[in-house]
Amino acid sequence: MSTENNADQLFNNSVKILTDLIAFKTISGEDNNSLINYCDEILKKLGATSFKTFDNEKKRVNLFATLKAKKPNGKKPIILSGHTDVVPVSKSWSTDPFKATIKGNKLFGRGACDMKGFIACTLAYAPIYSKANLDRDIHFSFTFDEETACQGAPLLIREMSNRGIKDGICIVGEPTNMKIIDGHKGTYEYTTYFNGLAGHGSAPHKGVNTIEYAARYINKLLEIRETLKTRTPKDSVFDPPYTTLQIGGINGGIARNVIADKCHVDWELRPVVKEDGIWVNSEIDKFSNKNLLPEMKKIHPESSIKKEIIGEIIGFNRDEKSEACELISSLTGDNSREVVSFGTEAGLFQEIGISAVVCGPGSIEQAHKVDEYIILDELKKCLNLLEGIKKNSTVN
Repeated sequence: MSTENNADQLFNNSVKILTDLIAFKTISGEDNNSLINYCDEILKKLGATSFKTFDNEKKRVNLFATLKAKKPNGKKPIILSGHTDVVPVSKSWSTDPFKATIKGNKLFGRGACDMKGFIACTLAYAPIYSKANLDRDIHFSFTFDEETACQGAPLLIREMSNRGIKDGICIVGEPTNMKIIDGHKGTYEYTTYFNGLAGHGSAPHKGVNTIEYAARYINKLLEIRETLKTRTPKDSVFDPPYTTLQIGGINGGIARNVIADKCHVDWELRPVVKEDGIWVNSEIDKFSNKNLLPEMKKIHPESSIKKEIIGEIIGFNRDEKSEACELISSLTGDNSREVVSFGTEAGLFQEIGISAVVCGPGSIEQAHKVDEYIILDELKKCLNLLEGIKKNSTVN
């Protein structure tokens, strides 16, 4: 069979696998066992070993599979990393979001670019890795609930560390149009709950109106947001260069004439440096405990303010000597480096000493949108990268 026919077969297989993956409705927070079992079965048939880590309900699962080197020579293993969850869909789609649809040079479906396209390519290429004389291990890391504050990856990475997997080169295949991404801010997500005392609207002094206290809490956050601009690191490569803070929602109250006894505020922080996250939390907690709570408890001793950490995803820091970036550059000829505004799991791998890079097929501009799609040529580019990794990871 010619090289061209081999490439066509590989591409067609990646499209078939992507079609299968899109059909699994792995919305964040929901069961993804069927998709993980599908991936695990493909890899185990090729001789891969694997382990899984679960959430407390065993409803959501991570997979870490390995094709072992046949002729190991001390090279660091390659980790091909992707998340299996997708964001919810609306009724505005022009096609079935969970049925892959090809129109021209585009394949439509939820998760097509973010980021089942990358996972499909790695699974399509796995048979070639399994037959090659690998001189280093190739790992496949597939996680749950990246879209909701990276809830799955920390469980997987903890188990990796327990098993002694603390070194390697990790390629996080988020959609970058195959550009090399070497940095992004952290993403810290919180919900703050206020519990007060209900009462008749005609006697506001007898109740604890949590909406009013939540409003003061938000005003303090906005004050903190302005101060964050003065803490901008001189060498920041981001746009904007400072840590950002954003209020995502406020919910409370049942009627105009009822004092609201419950309210919650959703907010997020995108720290440039970890120290900003520590400072913001310290400032807002101090304001709650010294200013708001004493007033609330004076009227109703059972009043409370509780801040829930939804997730604190550390940032991905630029490393001028990144082995992962240098590897991708050597394979693609692209020596450029960019940073992005969205978060990934790359910083979590970096934190345990694994060199990471974000590079994958598709455009982030299509992620999370109605009629999400991936341009089919992006899959071919990704397969070419995986071919380069094979050549860099084999001996005759």
